[in-house]
Amino acid sequence: MVGAGWLVVMDDWLGRGGPGGAMLGFFIGALLLLPIAQTYGRMVRMIPDAGAEVAYTERVFPPIVSFAAGWMMVLAYAIVCPWEAVAIGNLLARLFPGMNAVVLYTVAGRAIALPRLLAGLALTAAIGIVNYRGIRLSGRFQNVTTIGLLACFALFVALGIGRGAPANAEPLFGPAGAFVSILLVLQIVPYFMTGFESIPKVSEEALPDLRPGTLSRLITAALLSGALFYVVIVGIVAWVYPWTDLVTNHLGTDAAFARTFGTPWIARLILAAAVLSLFKVFNGNFVAATRLVYALGKRGLIPPSAGAVNPRFGTPAVAIALVAIPTGAAAFLGDAVLVPISEVGAAVGAMGWCATCLAFIAGARRAGQHEGMMTAALGVLVSVAIILMKVIPAVPGSLTRVEWLAFLGWCAVGAAVLLWRRART
Repeated sequence: MVGAGWLVVMDDWLGRGGPGGAMLGFFIGALLLLPIAQTYGRMVRMIPDAGAEVAYTERVFPPIVSFAAGWMMVLAYAIVCPWEAVAIGNLLARLFPGMNAVVLYTVAGRAIALPRLLAGLALTAAIGIVNYRGIRLSGRFQNVTTIGLLACFALFVALGIGRGAPANAEPLFGPAGAFVSILLVLQIVPYFMTGFESIPKVSEEALPDLRPGTLSRLITAALLSGALFYVVIVGIVAWVYPWTDLVTNHLGTDAAFARTFGTPWIARLILAAAVLSLFKVFNGNFVAATRLVYALGKRGLIPPSAGAVNPRFGTPAVAIALVAIPTGAAAFLGDAVLVPISEVGAAVGAMGWCATCLAFIAGARRAGQHEGMMTAALGVLVSVAIILMKVIPAVPGSLTRVEWLAFLGWCAVGAAVLLWRRART
């Protein structure tokens, strides 16, 4: 869930709402997403299936709805992977300027340097190999990178508390006022909070003696801890450095700390935390995407070979290749193309959330149960609101022309897959 956004787009967050608007925006956004997380928690207890949205919808809706829900969520996770493959070169270039040498070509005016490209391809290969060799190894990798991030985070937050001043955080809100400041931040919260719903994707690979309610509690805990991270990081950056200067000069979190402390070593610490954060987000989204591809293949909604499991490692080897190869290929496009389309994930992720909440309501009505229906209904309302914010052109932050092309292109590929399936049937 927590990637490198807190490092590279802090000026955008503060520019939207100021420290008060950004902190309240992430906090309120998490509360609004809580009904969705709780609905996922109930669904994973009832249906512990790697298909998640695919499995939840197939029991109450026609197959095309199940396919659409899974297909959209594949894009929500898979679109993050090439972004991270490109971002690793950008982060390493801040530590090692030589990463910008040997320019191969340009895409949309942005140079593609050989060292950056090799770093992205190497990371993609490493993530693919780790996941091919088993979920246990992937889980350990995720644990190490997450603990490393939190350790670095705790260190520079503790150091920052003693070097800041309340005056740096003034004014608390942006020029548009408190309400508009919070609203502008709320629009980006779904993109940066996406990930709590990825837990059900590994429910089939959980330990056999895991208690039924553990995954349910972890989904809610993931959402709340992610929000806490964002609230704290916004607060500490605004505390240590005048946020208006940070926005004016388009500085990142590392630059703000470096200027406050007058030394580059703390910036390197923050960059190290960002690299670890990038590793774990790449791995987490890769796992979720491959498990959804596996679930679609297992059900024959896409070529059945995608649902094959390696007999030695117990991993969906074909699904892993189907995600790793396009990720590596997309890395050749660079951030000029990938960054503008990354927010498509927020819209399609909300579609998957909405489908899950609707599936819970339909299933509960059939079973004559009322517990959780109101929560799921709130989840539907929040999901629909997120989708409308992204598709209505008049709303700030809605999908751009490039993002619409990416979304419609993905829909076209999905339609082709459906036609193939119908022909085979």
